[in-house]
Amino acid sequence: MPRLVEREFDVIVIGAGAAGENAADRVVQGGLTAVLVEAELVGGECSYWACMPSKALLRPGTALHGAQAVPGASEAVTGTLDAAAVLKRRDSFTSHWQDAGQVEWVEGAGIELIRGRARISGERTVKVAGLDGDDYALTARHAVVLANGSTPNRPPVDGLGEVEYWGTREATSAKEVPGRLGVLGGGVAGTELAQAFARLGSTVTLVARSGLLRNFPAEAAELVAAGLRADGVELRLDTKTRSVHMNSDGSLTLTLDGGDTVTVDKLLVSTGRHPALEGLGLENVGLTAGDGKPLAIRTDSTGLVAEAAGNNDGPWLYAVGDAAGKVLLTHQGKYEARATGAAIAARAKGELRGEPEPWSRYAHTADEHAIPNVVFTDPELANVGRSLEQARRDGYNASSVELPIEVAGSSLHARNYEGWAQLVVDEDRKVLLGATFAGPDVAELLHAATIAVVGEVPLDRLWHAVPSYPTLSEVWLRLLEKYGL
Repeated sequence: MPRLVEREFDVIVIGAGAAGENAADRVVQGGLTAVLVEAELVGGECSYWACMPSKALLRPGTALHGAQAVPGASEAVTGTLDAAAVLKRRDSFTSHWQDAGQVEWVEGAGIELIRGRARISGERTVKVAGLDGDDYALTARHAVVLANGSTPNRPPVDGLGEVEYWGTREATSAKEVPGRLGVLGGGVAGTELAQAFARLGSTVTLVARSGLLRNFPAEAAELVAAGLRADGVELRLDTKTRSVHMNSDGSLTLTLDGGDTVTVDKLLVSTGRHPALEGLGLENVGLTAGDGKPLAIRTDSTGLVAEAAGNNDGPWLYAVGDAAGKVLLTHQGKYEARATGAAIAARAKGELRGEPEPWSRYAHTADEHAIPNVVFTDPELANVGRSLEQARRDGYNASSVELPIEVAGSSLHARNYEGWAQLVVDEDRKVLLGATFAGPDVAELLHAATIAVVGEVPLDRLWHAVPSYPTLSEVWLRLLEKYGL
């Protein structure tokens, strides 16, 4: 018989990924006790199956291509990628899928850890089926935080449920490189992994129902598409996959709109993710899904879950990161977690009542104005804030300025450097609402743009931020000059 263990903490955090770790750390720093409940590896998706392994797979190809694009260096590059060495390096960045180092950090931060599956049983109460065979009945004096991440979508493709296919987890942890790889989905993960495996030796076909990276400006996405094609990736865009079936040799054949077929050895399905809210017992606190719709929650600027039983009387249920469903990006989830943890500690001490001021240490204000995002393909694509279309939809009197990245820094950086940049301007206040950069190594331009958007730096003051010569950052001067400064 399982043993029942009853425990009480100030804060219970469900999910020990990057967001959960940061939320727990902040409440402990605020003088409260915290426990993390995790059913898988401490460190979560980013550490073992997403950010770290995917970037470890991408970086060697980008480094090799970067050398090949610089005369003098290109003559010294005589080989291709060593796939086995790339996979070995990838393994080191995931700590070989062992979480001892992360557990050591948790313990050193003064946070307790229970391995098991959590389910909310009522206001401030959580039941855990422990992986050690025990059952746990946990009570939170102040808060329960949902930080249990997201789960992949499965598109409505006939036959997909009857065949074995890769999700992003299987792709980023692959032990060998398939000869032929099919990728369903033209979003960030599908695009990155298509290029990574093409450079490792796979023949890759990417099929997307719409365009590639459709949430980014078309000019920027087209540069990425050109980079994929240069690596041999076949792009089947604006194309629906009708069905998939397994052949006698274990390969898979996709049937596309119009009857075309593609046969692959492995199929990666990367068609987005949704918050992992099922099975958490949220119905026990009044949160249920609508008819035929997946369960979704709403949160305020501190992460407090709307309509949860008891939350209006005494705030207790919060959500951060992918579980909150606002921004499915690791760095933004960590940002939310830090603010939420600080808000919980402040409320526990009576220092915060109601919603905090925007841009305070307790509020997720950047989620509404300045979300930075990088697509780590080659060329890279980086943006922050609103696109021109988003700005106008949100009621801003917005304009944009854009141009190719053609400066001394880019010509020195690589032979035939191709890049593109855009600034989105609030014409009423003369500040930036957003920025996009596309080209080799443009990710390092992004934080300057993020600071400008968050700080609402007036353009006439931004003009005095002189970029060093010769760097890619010279594009800032060219953009401001084109704007008229």
